[in-house]
Amino acid sequence: MSEFKLHPTRRGFMKGSTAAAGLGALTLSPFGPAFAAKFPSRNIKVYVPTREGGGADRNLRAFTSIWKNYLGVNFQASFYPGAAGRVGYEKYMGIAKPDCYELLFGNMGPEVLNWVVKKPTFDLNAMFYFGQMDRDPGIIFVGRKSKFKHIDEIVAEGKKRTMNVGVSRLAHPATLGVLALGRHTGARFNVIPLSGGKNTRAGVATGEMDFGALPSGGIARRGKNFRILAIFDNVNPIPDKIKNAVLVNKHFGMDLPPLIAGARAFGIKRAAVDKYPDRFKILTDTMNKVYGDPAYWEVLKKTKVPMALFTKSSSQAEIEKYVKDITAIGEKYKDLLTGKT
Repeated sequence: MSEFKLHPTRRGFMKGSTAAAGLGALTLSPFGPAFAAKFPSRNIKVYVPTREGGGADRNLRAFTSIWKNYLGVNFQASFYPGAAGRVGYEKYMGIAKPDCYELLFGNMGPEVLNWVVKKPTFDLNAMFYFGQMDRDPGIIFVGRKSKFKHIDEIVAEGKKRTMNVGVSRLAHPATLGVLALGRHTGARFNVIPLSGGKNTRAGVATGEMDFGALPSGGIARRGKNFRILAIFDNVNPIPDKIKNAVLVNKHFGMDLPPLIAGARAFGIKRAAVDKYPDRFKILTDTMNKVYGDPAYWEVLKKTKVPMALFTKSSSQAEIEKYVKDITAIGEKYKDLLTGKT
């Protein structure tokens, strides 16, 4: 089983530690400030493996609008939709220079599952994620006009007939949750990828889909149009917005890991960190300042996404565990994600 190794290599880490230890000496040198100012000396390019206007775009713009103040340069985003994120990743891994001036920004869960379903053309260990922006669990939801008021009613109906489920992508944590629930309960769910959250919401709202599965944030902010019935996490992160929804593990006696469907983060080539550990340290040090900047939280408020869904810091260990868990559950239900059963 292939999986991402998220931490930098030992050699890169030691180089980074050496660089950090030497900062004091550099500042005493007449060449120190000039040397340190060389990065970044130009704008940073970001490859986004989805279309413009979605959750990744929203989070990226919010974060970089503050991050640029600490780095002194702008961010230039290029969007590469297609093949559930595959196009953007392979574009980044194929042409981006390993110099810390070119980053990737994606949604870890769906894109990691994509590699479980079909291996990429590049070595998965040649990149890793850092700087997670949000933690938005997958949920099951219905339109306000739906006859279904509780998840038990959906499961009962699914035992009588095959139900159509709108999802944004086939390889997606929320999709995986629906399929796992169906296998556990015996309900028959036919997931239909509708290409993005907007189309999925429309399919559910019109009644074309019996119900849908997406990250919670976009549905919670549209509470007048939808009801959330179930959460694929062990806690309800926004109880003031999501009322009367069950926790799938607790309600059905399942042991799924938290299926965080909105987990946007930056990615970088491992070779860039190995070659320029000092540059990567500047990126991470300034990134950490953004989380504590009140201006960043003011920008987030304007998105109208519940604030509790955004991370207040980013732990590399938590990112590593998340990717490991998503990879493992993806392997377990790979036959469902590929439509082989």
